[in-house]
Amino acid sequence: MVITDEGIVLIRQNFREADRMTSLYTRANGRINLRFPSVNKSAGKLKVLSEPFVHAQYRIYIRNGAAVGCVTGGKVESVFAPLRADAAKTKTALHFCELMFRLTPENSPSEEKFELLLDSLRSLETIIVNPALSPAFILRLMTLAGFGMDKPALNIPMDFWEKMHNAPYRELNFTAPEDLVNLNKTSYICRRFLNAYLNAPLNTLKETAAAV
Repeated sequence: MVITDEGIVLIRQNFREADRMTSLYTRANGRINLRFPSVNKSAGKLKVLSEPFVHAQYRIYIRNGAAVGCVTGGKVESVFAPLRADAAKTKTALHFCELMFRLTPENSPSEEKFELLLDSLRSLETIIVNPALSPAFILRLMTLAGFGMDKPALNIPMDFWEKMHNAPYRELNFTAPEDLVNLNKTSYICRRFLNAYLNAPLNTLKETAAAV
């Protein structure tokens, strides 16, 4: 069976001598695992399609009963060049992708989650990295995954809580002392959620914190 789908690469790793294995979050099929044959050879034509946080259209061949599909072609929509030219933005983009990889089930489509990741990467191109980005992304993903909190804890004001969930990322560069206190509380809630839900720490969390 051959399918086409729009996707964003979450992680990738080398496989055998010249292949790559990737996890993509796709618009129509959710998180799926795909093999890119021979892309590590000098003549590999699909290498760019297998790079982290690349957004592309993918042509995928899946054998009946196979758990992993094979990418046979595709078209790049964006490599998010401004993110790759900035170390802090690169680390934040990888952090968003790892969160999607760790907090979403395989083969469970959610166009809202796909749009969250795509919009977050696009927003990151034009803003300055700041400490609010990670908790804002986590809160929004928690809501889409069914783990959201309707009311804030730790006496966080409702208007701040709603802003972290819904405001454009460019509006989350807080400087007022009371906002920074509420941001610290929000980050603590997110850390508690990740510690409870994940069986191992995020690889990108420490690096992202250091970048901001």
